[in-house]
Amino acid sequence: MSGNHDRYETAAARYLEAWNAGEPEALAKAVAAAWTADGSYTDPLVDVRGHEQIAAVMTAAHEQFPGFSFKLAGTVDGHHDTARFGWELVSDADGSAPVAGFDVITLDEDGRIRTVLGFLDRVPTAAA
Repeated sequence: MSGNHDRYETAAARYLEAWNAGEPEALAKAVAAAWTADGSYTDPLVDVRGHEQIAAVMTAAHEQFPGFSFKLAGTVDGHHDTARFGWELVSDADGSAPVAGFDVITLDEDGRIRTVLGFLDRVPTAAA
């Protein structure tokens, strides 16, 4: 069982590495390492497919939340080709986490991500 579980943890780690890659070249490499060529990412705000579109979503998130990092919240749970985990967007400055969510990912036989279905559990309220 443990060998299989490593597969889910590795995929989640690669996924968060991509979200945290700031620089365009590092981001492109991290997305390519984490996703299949036709992989997709879907959450309440976006529905994209392919490495370029996925990287663009990540770049936009960094522009909206400069100085924040994505961190795993809790453990990665998986079975068959599917895994799930929670995450938080944490301020590097003060450790506050205005955004939190929960993702379900499916993997190919090589452990690359085919699909991400993301849910947002906590989002910042717009300033009045």
